[in-house]
Amino acid sequence: MEYSAFWWCSAQNSGVLSPIDEIATLYSILDQRLTRLLASDARSLLEGRLLGLEREALRVAPDGYISQVAHPKVLGSALTHPYITTDYSEALLEFITPPLPTALEALRFLDEVHRFVYRHIGDELLWAASMPCIVAGEESIPIADYGRSNLGLMKHVYRRGLAWRYGRIMQVIAGIHFNFSLPDEFWTAFQQQEGDRRSPRDFRSESYFGLIRNLQRFGWLILYLFGASPAVCKSFLDGKSTPLLDYDDHTCYGPYATSLRMSNIGYTNRTEKKSGVNVCYNSLDEYIASLGQATVTPWPPYHNIGVKVDGEYRQLNANILQIENEYYTSMRPKQPPQGNEKPALALKRRGVRYVELRSVDINPLDPLGVNPTQLRFLEAFLLFCLLNESPLLDADERRMIDDNQMATALNGRDPDLHLYRRREPAVPMREWAAEILSLLQPICELLDNGEPSRLYAAALTEQQQVLSDPERTPAARMMAEMRASGENFFRCTRQLSERHRRFFEERPLDQSRLSFFNEAAEQSLRAQQTLEAADDKPFDEFLADYFAQS
Repeated sequence: MEYSAFWWCSAQNSGVLSPIDEIATLYSILDQRLTRLLASDARSLLEGRLLGLEREALRVAPDGYISQVAHPKVLGSALTHPYITTDYSEALLEFITPPLPTALEALRFLDEVHRFVYRHIGDELLWAASMPCIVAGEESIPIADYGRSNLGLMKHVYRRGLAWRYGRIMQVIAGIHFNFSLPDEFWTAFQQQEGDRRSPRDFRSESYFGLIRNLQRFGWLILYLFGASPAVCKSFLDGKSTPLLDYDDHTCYGPYATSLRMSNIGYTNRTEKKSGVNVCYNSLDEYIASLGQATVTPWPPYHNIGVKVDGEYRQLNANILQIENEYYTSMRPKQPPQGNEKPALALKRRGVRYVELRSVDINPLDPLGVNPTQLRFLEAFLLFCLLNESPLLDADERRMIDDNQMATALNGRDPDLHLYRRREPAVPMREWAAEILSLLQPICELLDNGEPSRLYAAALTEQQQVLSDPERTPAARMMAEMRASGENFFRCTRQLSERHRRFFEERPLDQSRLSFFNEAAEQSLRAQQTLEAADDKPFDEFLADYFAQS
């Protein structure tokens, strides 16, 4: 049997406008939409938007290596806790805020989670950077354990499969995820202004997909402005060759790099493309179909690994993707699953509820890894992606998007960097970025909504300054911190991690918030016990039922 690449997107060479006319048309549509919003009650409906944060943080032992200590039980169950869980590794914590109305509220909650966790991890550190600490080989990374329930075992086996497919080292990179949604009242008003006759659910879903396509087109700007991983400990490379330069015997760096995490050294160094995965974002139906196809298409190298060997699962299956979440992308459409529902099935049944931006590096210079000015800019940027016209993607533009992201991740601070955009010759990155930032001004006015503090306008001004001076980017500031301290990546980041620990420990939680998190931990442990007691079928049957959902 032969396995060939598949391409699901239906839009191929569909445009007929000249590049200049097309750009003018795109921006005129943005202007028209903004004019209608500014003149209507819809601007007040934006106040109902919600945002949430997910911050990954590696637990690091005092010797600078990844912690070998199990997830502390006092923090609760990593399987069922709503706010404190683990990602790939037992040592890779993930902190989750609920959806909240403002950046300050989300950061306040995230701050409280940090303060609670630091009460219970002894002399360990929460690593302050996206790229990890000293890595003593694959076996030094403990895979997350979620208990004896079928659901917990499925999550563990999935991670075991990632280890066999890609190696464990790649999985301990950390990031910030930014969740964003707009209220139903906004969608109703916006749909009326657009004169759209689809069902409200379909209009909302397809509008979110337009946002995602534009995020892919313009997402390189996030890597420039917020990329904070220009250097990496050589232990992470595990002896592999790299185009990076030596900083010293223990650190490599990119002279113009912004986000090694988002380069071929980090998350995008994956095999999905080799196996023909081309997930399509031209509509919800095409997205579900293309992603679903990858989860049922066998891939010979994974077949050779084996699925169940000597009675133990190595992976959930031998398909291109074990489950949908294995496909890494800069943004995901999301609909909260009900029970053990497949994510794509939740989308199919109830449409897109929110989007999850996944391309933001942890800023080592900030205790929380992210700040309110950054989040306000992201809100404005995602609204720009939503309100701007979003043509369907074809194969050529998909390749441009990938090339632009890689170029910015590796060389974003190069003053001579040029990028490609839809049906145009290469343009200077800074020129294109300045164009986008100028288009954000009326969006920030919309979000400020007459408030005299003009916080969104201030957030935009700050990023315009970063664009004009690459030394103000987080990546450049991190390199400057290393040089000023006279330390390499590992030692400098450990110093920053220790500084951040003091920041949290000097502000203990008050009793009410401490009680809140203690109760959440206890409830999660009880919920895990309930799940384990309720299992009434063998794991093989549980898996078969999960994959049979349709």
